[in-house]
Amino acid sequence: MDNDFYSVIVSEKSKKMLVSHAAFLAKVSPTAAEKLVKDFQATASSLQNMPNRCPWFSGAYIPKHQYRYIVFGKRYMLIYQIVDKTVYVDYCIDCRQDYGWLLK
Repeated sequence: MDNDFYSVIVSEKSKKMLVSHAAFLAKVSPTAAEKLVKDFQATASSLQNMPNRCPWFSGAYIPKHQYRYIVFGKRYMLIYQIVDKTVYVDYCIDCRQDYGWLLK
C-alpha cells in the first residue's frame, strides 16, 4: 500500500490552461469559475496521496504508462505523470473540447 506523500508540481502550461477555462466560464458565472479553480486546487492536492489510484491516459501517440488522469469539476481533466516521489501536472483539459492535438 502506498502511504507516502508525493510532491505535486503544477506546470505553467497547466496553470495557463486553467486560467483560460476559468476566464471563459467567468463570462457566464463568476461563481462557477471560482469553484472550478478551487476544484482544480483540491484535485491537484489530492495527488499527494496515492496518485497511482487514477487510470492511465492513453492514445496512439502517448507513451504507454507515462501519463495518468483525474477528472474534476465534472468535465475537466488533469493529466499528470509520476517520477519517483513527484507528481507533475502537465495539462488541464476541458473534456468537451477537442484535445486531439495532445494525442499527436
